[in-house]
Parts: sequence; structure tokens; C-alpha cells
Amino acid sequence: MIIAIPLYEDFTALDAIGPNEVLAPMPGVTVRWLARAAGPVRSDSGGVAVVADGAYEDVPTPDVVVVPGGSGTQRALDDERLLTWLRTAHETSTWTTSVCTGSLLLAAASLLDGVDAATHWMYREQLASLGAHPVPDRVVERGRVVTAAGVSSGIDMALTLAARIAGDDVAQALQLAIEYDPEPPFDAGAPEKAPAHVVDLVRAAFGARATA
Repeated sequence: MIIAIPLYEDFTALDAIGPNEVLAPMPGVTVRWLARAAGPVRSDSGGVAVVADGAYEDVPTPDVVVVPGGSGTQRALDDERLLTWLRTAHETSTWTTSVCTGSLLLAAASLLDGVDAATHWMYREQLASLGAHPVPDRVVERGRVVTAAGVSSGIDMALTLAARIAGDDVAQALQLAIEYDPEPPFDAGAPEKAPAHVVDLVRAAFGARATA
């Protein structure tokens, strides 16, 4: 099974690394990191780069596609080469998935028209403008399309996908292997839960990043 993770400048590292840590250990899985060309691709945190081992077109028919989000998503929406690859890969993929604003790219490729999908809560309106139907769930399964909300939910998405591919026992074993048993110190992981002033802080931070 070939799992393709397409990268672009200023992707969010955990969006890609989280699912990789869950899915890569499964028997028979090969993960291919793809970009416009082989070589390092810088994440939006500035301090992390992932090395792509090939170009998008080198893997035209992956079994699974995992599209990360990131601050570079807005520029990537205009990357017709990437969008064309997504459309082509989706024609034969068993699963097409995304994390965070990666769903915006799926929508821009016309793969989410009228489809329920998750994205980072700050980008639900934009997802709707691209033809999808945003929902606040952490992981959304619609046929062979699976989308996840912001950043950390990529691990949940990958465990869900592992269960569909290899069964619940394997997925639970993978969860145990990475000791994914979160106990966050605050119950502020969604805008409906976080204090209003904290939501405002995050909105301001995202707005500053978008105009930087």
C-alpha cells in the first residue's frame, strides 16, 4: 500500500508527521513524501523541513492520499499542478484524506463539492466558499474521503483510517505504540469550549499571520 503525502512550502509539520507516525508502521505500507521536486520542504514553523523523495507526478496512483494543511495553503490553492495531481490521484485512490486546511485543497480540486468535511475552525467559511459543507466534527468520513479538523486531529484521522484498513485491533495497537492517551491541561481545544478572550487572541494571531 502506497501512502502519498504531498508537501508544499509552509505546510504544518504535525499535519503530516502525526498521520505518518500512525500509518507508516502498518504492514505492507510505503509512505512517499512528494513535492514539486525532490528535496527539503520547509514547514510553517520555520524550524522544520521534511525531505520529499519525489515529485507529485512520480506517484500518480497512490492507494492513500494524506493532504496536510498549513499557512502555505492559501498559496497552494493557486498551484494547478498540485490540484491536478490531487484530482488524478483521487480517481484511483482507496482513501483520500486531509488534515486541517488540507481540506481546502481537496475542495479547490473539486473533490468536496457538496460533501460534509472538516477543517480548522477558522477556515470553515472559506471551505464553504469552495463548495464543501463544513461541519464541526473532529473527523468526518464520507465514503472514501476522510477529513480532519485542526492539526492534532490528524492523529485521530489516521487511527480511524488504520481501523478501516487493518481493523480495530491494529488501530488500537498503533494507538498504544505511540502512547496516544491525551490529557490536556485545559479544556480549550475548540472555539465552543475556550474562553471568549482566548478565541479572540487566536483570531488575531491568525489574522496577523495571514497578512505577514
